[in-house]
Amino acid sequence: MKRLTLTVLGPLICSGLMHADTIADWNSISIQTILAAGTLRPGATGFLDLAVMHAAMFDAVESIDGRFHVFHFAVPGASGSPAAAAAKAAHDVLTNHFPGQAASLDATYHSYLSSNGIAERDPGVLVGQHAAASIIALRAGDGSFPNPPPPDFNGGTDPGVWRPTISYLPGPPPSNAPMLVPWAATVTPFTLNSPSQFRAKDPPALTSGKYTHAYNEVKDLGSFASTARSPEQTELAYFWAANYMVLWNQVLRDLAGAHVQNLGDSARLFALVSMAMADAFITAWDTKRHYVFWRPVTAIQEGDNDGNPFTVGDPNWQPLINTPNYPEYTSGANNVTGAVTRMLKLFFRSDKMTFSATTTNPLALQQTRTYDRFSDAAHDVVNARIYEGIHYRFSDVVARRQGRQVAKWAFTHFLRPIGDQDNDADDDDDQEEDEN
Repeated sequence: MKRLTLTVLGPLICSGLMHADTIADWNSISIQTILAAGTLRPGATGFLDLAVMHAAMFDAVESIDGRFHVFHFAVPGASGSPAAAAAKAAHDVLTNHFPGQAASLDATYHSYLSSNGIAERDPGVLVGQHAAASIIALRAGDGSFPNPPPPDFNGGTDPGVWRPTISYLPGPPPSNAPMLVPWAATVTPFTLNSPSQFRAKDPPALTSGKYTHAYNEVKDLGSFASTARSPEQTELAYFWAANYMVLWNQVLRDLAGAHVQNLGDSARLFALVSMAMADAFITAWDTKRHYVFWRPVTAIQEGDNDGNPFTVGDPNWQPLINTPNYPEYTSGANNVTGAVTRMLKLFFRSDKMTFSATTTNPLALQQTRTYDRFSDAAHDVVNARIYEGIHYRFSDVVARRQGRQVAKWAFTHFLRPIGDQDNDADDDDDQEEDEN
């Protein structure tokens, strides 16, 4: 995917980015900042930066607005423009996390204030500064982006155990790459009590019927040379072989622009979704690092050595897309998707909402898909990871459930309306299709 850089931010802000929602505007700026960081933000680690920034923006806005309980710190005597407070909070978090882009971010920030008619001395600026400093201090030492990084983790060689895979298809990851960011398994969550709060139960035994069925399904449907996978299934696989941070944050900005008219409500929506996605990412990595379960490409190539007579091996089998370099169980994409789709349902009080998602994968012939339910998108991601040849169905379904649990926990315990005694969240998982 071609990366956007901050060199385009000035013209972008002046030519259409502005739509009177400071939260959505700085969400877009932050995505570009994370992408411009390149290898400094590998994999899904940008979700952590977004959660810090949106938590700071929420506390800055609510210190002035006062309708919701802040996430961490209410600035005493806060006054001024909530938009100024939000912009300053976002700027200060981003410059702290990306010091190499500080000059570009400074220019973007000053241009943003000027374009919106916000005075540099607006009292809200000081509110945003204090809110950002508080969140930055809170997250200091949270285990993210350790320097120096921990030693490489390469799993093991026993049946069922993940090990670096060899990729023959063009594109990343490189052959025999160790586990990507193993430290993410122990990062302090934003809303959860611990990374293991929603750790999944054990994956099925290699000799079980559930494993056998899932093995043969991904072997048939996820192969690069599959004749069982339909063209429609291949297209779905390529669509969701995307950058989930970019895709879901674009969906979020579109929904906020269409359905959220109040800056405080927008700040709450983005903070809840961002923290849920970050905690779902942490949850996935905790489960991956705990079980170290092997990927389909390894399992199928080693199928004759797993003790299961019903899993016939194929040493030449390759998936439709290259296998990511971390353990299989559970799916990070489904964890994150389960979290964002459930949080959107809880926030808008309905699963039924029409929205469009745009992929970042140029191989997808259909670049945009329109959904009428949040759960329909989550359903597609479950299937897509099988068609891509990188996950088993049981891992996708369990991961989706983990993400939903994270979202429900965050929604019922954080950023609640002041004076609201009813923090129950509707949860109709039992009414949804059980694909496990």
